[in-house]
Amino acid sequence: MSPDHPLSVAVRFMLDADPFPGLLSRLLEPFAKRDLIPDRMWSHRGADVMHVEIAMQAMPAEMVHLVEGNLRQVVGLRTIARIEAPAPQHSETAELRQAA
Repeated sequence: MSPDHPLSVAVRFMLDADPFPGLLSRLLEPFAKRDLIPDRMWSHRGADVMHVEIAMQAMPAEMVHLVEGNLRQVVGLRTIARIEAPAPQHSETAELRQAA
């Protein structure tokens, strides 16, 4: 692939949704049905909203729009933002882990 179209990307989905039982499992379903395991998931419940972040360091580029589309269909979703960057190279990932 060309540098303009990488094979994988680092992606974070930032979501706000109505808090209800089953929300978190519904948000993970688009990943699970594509055999993707998020590297990080964080959630926090506010008074009337659930804030959720789901991130992957190396998601196949062709899957990003599919997962985002499925996330947009989750009942109760208020907002979604996607932050995307080229996935770190293997050596960069190893350096980050050593620095931690």
